[in-house]
Parts: sequence; structure tokens; C-alpha cells
Amino acid sequence: MAKASDTETQALEIAVLTVSDTRTAENDTSGDYLADSLLAAGHRVADRRIVKDDIYQIRAVLSAWIADSEVDSVLVTGGTGFSGRDSTPEAVAPLFDKAIEGFGEVFRALSLQEIGSSTVQSRALGGFANSTVIFCMPGSTGACRTAWEGIIRDQLDSTYRPCNFVGVIKVRSEGQ
Repeated sequence: MAKASDTETQALEIAVLTVSDTRTAENDTSGDYLADSLLAAGHRVADRRIVKDDIYQIRAVLSAWIADSEVDSVLVTGGTGFSGRDSTPEAVAPLFDKAIEGFGEVFRALSLQEIGSSTVQSRALGGFANSTVIFCMPGSTGACRTAWEGIIRDQLDSTYRPCNFVGVIKVRSEGQ
């Protein structure tokens, strides 16, 4: 990616992963929302997949994207609850070099206004792996909207102040 000024938005390559035992390309409304939103913000969809809620399938896809220097960020939807098969946090957290503790905290604070105390059942999380920023959110389209509009859109916007994650992502892509 070319270096842009602080006032010029930098397009990122963002992959979208839907974790679900039931979603397909035809009914993946959360994945559709995230892909459409990142395109509307001027980014590009680097890749998009749907995997079963299985720790090793999630890790396999995510690890490939983390190792790919062309993928700047990954948005993961689904598998963050407490049902028997929900395993996104267990699959993803061990891959992080650094956790973004505030992502889950702020997501749940925003979500509290929308769904009340049910927000405690969300295990939304974020972190960095190989300078790739990863955000994991619940599988509902509403939760994806809350995360995108309330946190992710700004943090992936190179012009957002006082700070954003684009500078951390750029360290890897510029070879620094």
C-alpha cells in the first residue's frame, strides 16, 4: 500500500469470516452487512468465507489470512456466545500477539443500550496477530452493525482522530 497523508483515507484489504453451522452464501446477512459496509467505507474485500463452528476450521482460515501480507484486517462474525458449539474466542484468542481489551468492553457497553443485560452473553474480542487487526463479534446482523458503526469503522479509518489502528497495520505492510 502506498503511504497516504493523515487526511487521505487509506483503503485496507479486509477479509470477512462467518462462523456458523447454519449460514450459507445465500443467507449470510451478517457477512453481507460487513462486506457491504467495508466497501462503502472505501476498503476492499480481500476474501470472504463461511466455516463451521469448529476451532480448527476457524484457526486454519484465520491463520492463512494472518500470514498473508495482503490481508490487513479480519472481521469475524459468529460463534461468540455460550451455546455448546460457540468456539470463536477459544479458536482466535491463542493466535493474538496482543489483545485489544477495549474492543469487547466498548462493544458490550454499546450493546447494553440496545439489548440490555443480554449483552453479557457476548464474548466479542479483538486483537493483533502479525500486524493484522482482528475483530470478532456476535453473529446477528444487529451486533455486526453495532460493532462496525460504533467501533470498527473508525478504527480502520486512517483519518480518524485522535488515533486509529491503521498505523499499526501499516508497520507490516510497509516492511518497517
